[in-house]
Amino acid sequence: MSPPLRHIQTSPTLPASADVVVIGGGIIGVFSAYYLAKRGISVALVEKGRIGAEQSSRNWGWCRQQNRDARELPLASKSLDLWEQFAAESGEDTGFHRCGLLYLSNDEAEISRWASWRDFAKTAGVTTHMLSSREAAERGHATGRAWKGGVFSPSDGTADPGKAAPAVAAALIKLGGSVHQNCAARGLEMEGGRVSGVITEAGVIKTRTAVMAGGAWASSFCRQLGIRFPQASIRQSILSVSAVEQRLPDAVVSGGVSATRRNDGRYALAISGRARVDPTGQFLRFAPQFVPMFAKRWRNLRPGGLEGIRGGHETLARWRLDAPTPMERVRILDPKPDPVSIRDTHRRAIELLPQLRDARITHAWAGYIDSTPDGVPGIGEVPGMPGFILAAGFSGHGFGIGPGAGHLIADLASGAEPIVDPVPYRPERFSKSAWGKVAEF
Repeated sequence: MSPPLRHIQTSPTLPASADVVVIGGGIIGVFSAYYLAKRGISVALVEKGRIGAEQSSRNWGWCRQQNRDARELPLASKSLDLWEQFAAESGEDTGFHRCGLLYLSNDEAEISRWASWRDFAKTAGVTTHMLSSREAAERGHATGRAWKGGVFSPSDGTADPGKAAPAVAAALIKLGGSVHQNCAARGLEMEGGRVSGVITEAGVIKTRTAVMAGGAWASSFCRQLGIRFPQASIRQSILSVSAVEQRLPDAVVSGGVSATRRNDGRYALAISGRARVDPTGQFLRFAPQFVPMFAKRWRNLRPGGLEGIRGGHETLARWRLDAPTPMERVRILDPKPDPVSIRDTHRRAIELLPQLRDARITHAWAGYIDSTPDGVPGIGEVPGMPGFILAAGFSGHGFGIGPGAGHLIADLASGAEPIVDPVPYRPERFSKSAWGKVAEF
């Protein structure tokens, strides 16, 4: 069962040309296109399925600075302001609000790590409050239990994954950008050693700049161009439950489970980090580069099944540009949720927030989180291929930092001053080992 998602109408007619073509209609792609269009740059966005239908509508919806890796914190901080600015400028509703995020724990080592992060965050101008046992119990009174400590990050918030990407795409259209659903990008045309066009199933769009924001499909697309982009997808299962009469925390996480309130009162429930690894040819190909990542996070990962092969997003095959590709055979990755994980998540949520016992499960779904070896996205022009900008591998963090990442991508595509230092995200770093560089959070 797919999560709720706003549907928008887009154009079936491609432009003959555009200054920039963005491939992928998730949160990264739509914000990249939006910030380009705001500058008067002609932009076309092509999406093989529906806007926001894959991981951009299947995540928690958290927009946080708290516990961000140092490399991502600047983007996270910028993004919070941009979420607010977008709503004011566009009039579109993403469901964003700064409700604050609450972390509760009985693990002293975890609390100590949070305290260390708080000390680091101060140097970056980020405010976060460590909670004593008494304060944690007060903030988490809905749990009805004692806690050793916690964290409250007052300036962080949430947005609605079912609304956000479609809202940005709608704003993009108002600015004159063109958006095309059910239109897969098959490959690139090259001229004089640089990008000259994007080949889609509906025809060619002439351009000198293409942005690859294809999420879990990015590596297989890059493979068609002879580009080695190490990427692994993990399958996480989430459920939502109906609204309850009691007002619970808007966003709370413990070692057992997380709960996030949507604007209509529903709660999305998930277990942090819990996921299945579906073996595929691509996974086996890049497995050696992911050893540092798996060594750090193996406790939360379990072997998967054939969902990854069925999806086709991690194929090693080469496809023709004049025939349907795997992206056209599977328009939307909609993997089966793990029933064991769904039951466990629901049980843990009721243990954490007993008031949810009266709520009914409304949806259960899974999504593919596309990861890089160090857990930090790849953003930047690919060496040796002028005009091709990679924007993928957001490792489960892309939704919250979507506005900042989109702004950075638009900066790189237009030659503007980058909103943050782009060096930590450069794709060329993937040629080196990730040992000692894996993101902490």
